[in-house]
Amino acid sequence: MRILVTNDDGYHAPGLKIAETIAAAFSDDVWVVAPAEEQSGAGHSLTLTKPLRIRRFGEKRFAVSGTPTDAVMMAVAKIMKDSPPDLILSGVNRGANLAEDVTYSGTVSAAMEGALAGIRSIALSQVYSREGMGDAVPFSVAEAWGERVVRPLIEAPLAPRSLVNVNFPAVPADAVKGIRVVPQGLRDYGRLKIVTNTDPRGYEYHWFALGQTKDATIGDTDLEAVTEGFISVTPLHLDMTHGPSLAMLDAAYG
Repeated sequence: MRILVTNDDGYHAPGLKIAETIAAAFSDDVWVVAPAEEQSGAGHSLTLTKPLRIRRFGEKRFAVSGTPTDAVMMAVAKIMKDSPPDLILSGVNRGANLAEDVTYSGTVSAAMEGALAGIRSIALSQVYSREGMGDAVPFSVAEAWGERVVRPLIEAPLAPRSLVNVNFPAVPADAVKGIRVVPQGLRDYGRLKIVTNTDPRGYEYHWFALGQTKDATIGDTDLEAVTEGFISVTPLHLDMTHGPSLAMLDAAYG
């Protein structure tokens, strides 16, 4: 089995090494094609207004000067064109990709691009407990549980154009309560905060700071699972059509 490992934290991110270790448990044919620099929050963006460059670090190791989507496209359509991957692992992301985060996430979007190409794709993210941890974020849960979580997903009969989003909770590895297969949650949009400061020239600049708030959905979701110390496994699909609305809108147009 040929495995492609990518991410959105950049080629030199510590979580990428964790994903490589997970991949190595299933194959000795592991390739790395990742963004050259951090692309957190890039979503499913594609670079169309400037050229992309590929830097080779080894026989199966490459960095792409673009987004996670760019990296997967370059891997599938150029670098690995003659023998594309059977599996894509995206991550392990530094930070959660839960609820509506999946729409912003470069980690999840890399897996989306793989799914669009017909390749089994899994996004992996390590939740952390507080802001400002930088490179001190621990990946112990992803390290200890990654292989166990991924193994059943390799052979599972996933639907076409679907992917799996995995989040490891911010607890010690020996405190994980297990694995839950749960739907995507939804947070209150009030968690969005904007931090404003002034630069040396007297002009304001702003940072988005996404705080944590209570899950706004009812029932067991990815948010609740990781909060309670479980690893969340959530299948996602790329058909964004809202089926129940089709007949309603059709009737509205007479």
